[in-house]
Amino acid sequence: MGKHPFTRRQFLHFGSGALAAGVAAKTTLLQPHLLSAMAQQTAAGEKIRFAGIGTGVRGCELLEGTLDVPGIECVAVCDLYDSRHKAAQEALKKDVPATREYRRILDRKDVDAVIIAVTDHQHRHIFEDACAAGKDVYCEKPMSHTVEEGFAMIDAAHRYNRIVQIGSQRVSSILYAKAKEIYDSGKLGDVYSITAYWDRNSPSGAWVYPIPPDASEQTIDWNTFLGDAPKRPFDPVRFFRWRCFADYGEGLAGDLFVHLISGIHFITGTNSTAQRAQSAGGLFHFKDGRDFPDLIETFYDYPNFRVMVRCNLNNDGGEFIAFYGTKGTMIIKDSTLTYSPQNTRPEPEGYSVMGWPKALRDQYLAKWHEEHPEPGPLESKVDEEVETYTVPPGYSDVVDHEANFFNAVRSRKPVVENEIFGNHAAIGCHLANYAYFNQCVAVWDEQNRKIVKA
Repeated sequence: MGKHPFTRRQFLHFGSGALAAGVAAKTTLLQPHLLSAMAQQTAAGEKIRFAGIGTGVRGCELLEGTLDVPGIECVAVCDLYDSRHKAAQEALKKDVPATREYRRILDRKDVDAVIIAVTDHQHRHIFEDACAAGKDVYCEKPMSHTVEEGFAMIDAAHRYNRIVQIGSQRVSSILYAKAKEIYDSGKLGDVYSITAYWDRNSPSGAWVYPIPPDASEQTIDWNTFLGDAPKRPFDPVRFFRWRCFADYGEGLAGDLFVHLISGIHFITGTNSTAQRAQSAGGLFHFKDGRDFPDLIETFYDYPNFRVMVRCNLNNDGGEFIAFYGTKGTMIIKDSTLTYSPQNTRPEPEGYSVMGWPKALRDQYLAKWHEEHPEPGPLESKVDEEVETYTVPPGYSDVVDHEANFFNAVRSRKPVVENEIFGNHAAIGCHLANYAYFNQCVAVWDEQNRKIVKA
């Protein structure tokens, strides 16, 4: 959850007691997984060897995260921009072979798995080729660029029997695991309403990234970047700020909605697609030629609850998910989880009866107390208290998510955020954008596997 992960070595060095000393009373500090205990120490010949395909900002973050996962080794990297080859080697703290051509990596017999962190519109082809080459796949979110591509990717994973994990790391977070534990315990009662938002307020948060001074047609393979997208002259803005453009990404829905949706699905045990979506929003501040809005709000219908998701690039509200239950409320705000019980003890009506004559009020209250006697001394229950949980300073769920993937590669046991789970979250993004751009209610047609207007 921090951008610069506090490593497991650092955690063991400082010790959990030292960290806990700075935590306020009644706040429980959750303990990170000890990855050395999760994966058996392996001999050099038994290491899982992987390659990174796409080594921009996210790709390098993922490479850095792998340094704290035992029993693995990066043996190659790939990116269409030459300077990112050096950036990847710096992230790994070692020189590894680098190329622009991902198929050269897939041809290598010593590569067991790949981490795909490229633009969304390139996911499908690299994913399918990796599966066909016998490689297991960690693919950044959102899984797909279109609904059709998502199902093609599922078919490839199943056809070649590959381990797949999609990269929305909240699914592996110790904070979200605690939230799921509380949700599954029934302490919230029946949850019918869930609200989530992720708001940012900076040019960087709106993907207005600086253009490197060496960016040119000589240092970037522009034609390969375009792929199946419409052909156009070299444009470094589109290359580095690709999330702004529908040819290559899905805007806020693909960048941030997918994290929130994945977290909600994980906590509630949902592995399906929302039935329909309605969106509102607009492009108010970042009018720089982008296709997507800088504010979007979507209301989703699920069979048993409703979800409202918002992303706003004009106010720094952070990350937030709230579950409103009949017995309690649970809120995740950035790196803190809070459970607050609702007071559901029976109480006599004290408002509407004020319009009754005193004799009727007294009659009602006498009957109410007769039907609700006070519990005896041994029957009294201590009222529930607010529970608060947080993670250690600098904790990053990226490392835990990558560890889960590589452990699955070794064990051949599927992960939670596999191709099915990841596709359901991605369809949620597509529903939001479809509803926004078509100004309609977007309905998921499960039988025909497509989005239609209501």
